[in-house]
Amino acid sequence: MAAPDVDRLGRRLREEREKRGVSVRGLARDVGVSASMVSQIETGKSQPSVSTLYAITTALGITVEELFTPRLDGATGPEAAEPSRPAGPSGSAGPSGSVDAAPATDPATGPPPAAGPASPPAGPPAGASQETAWRRGPRLGPLVRPNQRRVLKLDSGVTWELLGDLPQHTVDFLLVTYEPGGTSSSRGGLMRHPGSEYGHLLSGELVLTLGFEEMILRPGDSICFDSTTPHSYRNEGTVPAVGVWFVIERPR
Repeated sequence: MAAPDVDRLGRRLREEREKRGVSVRGLARDVGVSASMVSQIETGKSQPSVSTLYAITTALGITVEELFTPRLDGATGPEAAEPSRPAGPSGSAGPSGSVDAAPATDPATGPPPAAGPASPPAGPPAGASQETAWRRGPRLGPLVRPNQRRVLKLDSGVTWELLGDLPQHTVDFLLVTYEPGGTSSSRGGLMRHPGSEYGHLLSGELVLTLGFEEMILRPGDSICFDSTTPHSYRNEGTVPAVGVWFVIERPR
């Protein structure tokens, strides 16, 4: 993944931390990682794992879905330009786990579909900083082509691709990919986050640890559980594990 993409995610997380008046050390303490790790994530030098990303968004009171959104129209600075980047041929996304990633933006697809919302305002809302203003992007859908997906590449061989969204709902509708050896937590721990999780595996095999139970997901298998139950994913196979995940994040 290109460094600028990673940088955008780090800047997004730093903005939310500073907006809440939380120090790097304070966030690190809440998340359970070192202050150095938080700093490296914010500067784009490191990627968070799925579990770390969920821990950070929970601590900051934002949703994972918000990390897929581009900057507010009218924002300035080099990061305001969101270059088009189609997803790779095997692009995919992953279920909950530990990750550091940056959102890839939609390619230029012309005017929004008739069913979509009105065009966003030309500038940031009153009081918003030109440098730090962000917005929910235009609706992704109703039809989403493979090269229109917004992508987050995370640590430990995990990729999430947003398959669509409705701005009024807090839902992560994802194509998830765990590369061989990929895991939701590089430290091997379990994670928990607000919401409910539904998944359907399309190919490969994925090991799900859910509480005290461990199960192997094979193509055609589905799972659903409360995401506050400690859990983790890992791919012990030799081929990518790819599935569709639907995570309902509870409003914070």
